[in-house]
Amino acid sequence: MAGAVPDKVLAPLAGRPVFAHAAAAFAASGVADLYVVVYRDRSQMTALSAFAPTPALLVKGGRERQDSVVAALAALPEDIDFVFIHDCARPLVLPEQLVALHKIVRREHAVVLAHRVTDTVKEHRARGHLRTLDRSKLWAMETPQVFAKDLIDRAYARVQKRRAHVTDDSAAVELLGHPVALLENTHPNPKLTSPKDLAFLEFLLTPSE
Repeated sequence: MAGAVPDKVLAPLAGRPVFAHAAAAFAASGVADLYVVVYRDRSQMTALSAFAPTPALLVKGGRERQDSVVAALAALPEDIDFVFIHDCARPLVLPEQLVALHKIVRREHAVVLAHRVTDTVKEHRARGHLRTLDRSKLWAMETPQVFAKDLIDRAYARVQKRRAHVTDDSAAVELLGHPVALLENTHPNPKLTSPKDLAFLEFLLTPSE
């Protein structure tokens, strides 16, 4: 965020912190019996706890994203069947999407919210050669990513055993060779990454006249 805000998940967005928008969507959907909120430090923990849905556990995160996910999974009770993993820097997830994901995961055991890649994507290869990828087969991963708990536990155990680095949770499941279903998202669900994204998210949240 180039220092534009001290904490992007607590940055003000349409009158509420970024985190509060995602939390409200989950609460409205009714899909979760328990929330695990992963925090960076004590100051962030205090701020996030004010907006977390209930009941909630607050768990300190790790150095890498995957370490934080492992910490959150370890905090869950044994009787949890399915796990939604959501990046709270994506505040525009919709309750109806969460309900749809919950329905799919009960059948498929792994499902990710995603959108089709519409740009032409090329692989940059040795000596400046390019290779055009078939965009009809390309999807951009979003969150939430939803899994049967035993499946995602086994997946991250494999990640740790191999000392692998994964950038999303479906990549961990891929290591087990387990298929992952996709739920196409036709609504904007951008991740807050840079200062200009705040203005874009604010625009998306502004009711049209």
